[in-house]
Amino acid sequence: KYSKMKIHTTVAALFAITNSASAFAPATFVSRTSSALNVAIDTSDIKNGLTVEIDGDPHKVLDFSIMKQARGAAKMTIKFKNLTRGNTIENTYRSGEKFETAEVTKSPAQFTYEDESGNYYFMDMETFEEVSVSAKVVEDRKKWIGEGSEVTLVTFKEQVIEVAVPKTLTVTVVETEPNVKGNTSQGHTKPAKLSCGATIS
Repeated sequence: KYSKMKIHTTVAALFAITNSASAFAPATFVSRTSSALNVAIDTSDIKNGLTVEIDGDPHKVLDFSIMKQARGAAKMTIKFKNLTRGNTIENTYRSGEKFETAEVTKSPAQFTYEDESGNYYFMDMETFEEVSVSAKVVEDRKKWIGEGSEVTLVTFKEQVIEVAVPKTLTVTVVETEPNVKGNTSQGHTKPAKLSCGATIS
């Protein structure tokens, strides 16, 4: 029955279905890792998910486009998300302009509970310390996080700036309407509530 059915799907596909696409790096459940400190890169190294430091804040690349010109060097427009403040910016750079990568630490953690103030608590899987993360940092990823969920905490200057969920999840359909006769043709969808709290079609 649907209520007992286990489904395997990718977070990317689920976000596309629910029209809540959000760029974030996939969680990797490995030992704590750190990026190199202030490595110089240029526009040719830009890719989605890359985190660079701008004016002292970590900025993640959400999207970019290259504009070729009849004369002169090409230009690149980059959309960033400030992982400290939460706002997005969009700037245009000349080809070859330099950036510095942000030193971030990624560590595996397990979700334990949410308090009355909306703060999320995780257990660091390496140190077994409890880590508190605000709802502002968790954002819309909270609907993919259930009790015992494994995530990756991304830290910048000892502050958690992002909670990354795995690329794939195993969840249970806990509620959905029965099929309506005549609506079994290919392409028909219906809402289904998942055990993690998200609703998909």
